[in-house]
Amino acid sequence: MTDRKPCHLCERDDIVLRIEQLTVNFTVGKQTVQAVTDVSFDVARGETLGLVGESGCGKSTVGRAIMQLPPPTSGGVFFRKQDLTELHGEALRQTRTGLQMIFQDPISSLNPRRRVRDIVAEGLTIWGRDNAAERVAEVMDAVGLDADSAGDRRPHQFSGGQCQRICIARSLALDPDVLICDEPVSALDVSVQAQILNLLEDMKARYHLTMVFVAHNLAVVKNISDRVAVMYLGKLCEIGNTDSIYSHPAHPYTHALLSSIPDADPLAREQNSIDDAPLLQGDLPAPTDPPSGCRFRTRCPHAQARCAEEVPLMQAVGDDHYVACHFPLR
Repeated sequence: MTDRKPCHLCERDDIVLRIEQLTVNFTVGKQTVQAVTDVSFDVARGETLGLVGESGCGKSTVGRAIMQLPPPTSGGVFFRKQDLTELHGEALRQTRTGLQMIFQDPISSLNPRRRVRDIVAEGLTIWGRDNAAERVAEVMDAVGLDADSAGDRRPHQFSGGQCQRICIARSLALDPDVLICDEPVSALDVSVQAQILNLLEDMKARYHLTMVFVAHNLAVVKNISDRVAVMYLGKLCEIGNTDSIYSHPAHPYTHALLSSIPDADPLAREQNSIDDAPLLQGDLPAPTDPPSGCRFRTRCPHAQARCAEEVPLMQAVGDDHYVACHFPLR
């Protein structure tokens, strides 16, 4: 997929983050792992884009590539209309303060030797910001932590959920525009996940954030995202409004993913047409040697000869709903 305009958002003036033909390759021995290939999407100011797919599909790599950790192999990452891939040194450091990232494992992403107050204040200290102590107290209070009682403690003295609150406070300290959330609740107990998700929603409203929410839990993504992008084996296969994708998926892979969501109400599940999706067959192909044409064709029940010969491009199937499939379901 190489279409540089994946959706009508490209025509809008409020696009804060634009990804164009992003490609990330890694060298492992003598082989090249094609982690992400020609991924393009836009994120409008104030919205949350959910990025979903199976483990290993490249969604976390996209999040890290946006932050230039590491820089992508090719493609553009436009933030405030500046291409981060063309910035280096001090220019990149200054521009990147507007983007912050929350990592999957909150405990391992915090320095165990440092006090919480110093962890949250690190960015402010590096940039010499005034009133750092007041800002630390403000963001810690915003995430539900008392700066006086918690500030002098160290990460090992907190639970996983509390550590994630610390990570969120750290990411908010520099007042970013965009927050990249890399599976921020997958390492937490189910009882704590809802608290963190509600907190992220509150912080989004309070600090006027734009979010890219990376996750493999489709139920979580549905509750927090305005739009959803679905990835398979390093490529984007569907993107659109959350309600449209969840009610009428157009890509067979998205259809299969949604049918796998457990439903506590068996009667409701019987009435859900998505449940008639066939189970995926076969194993996930190796990213070192992806299939020709459509990468999903080796597991797709609707695959035909064209799927092996041509790479599907994004096409509109509805209002703010696009799919990369030769034979979409709608």
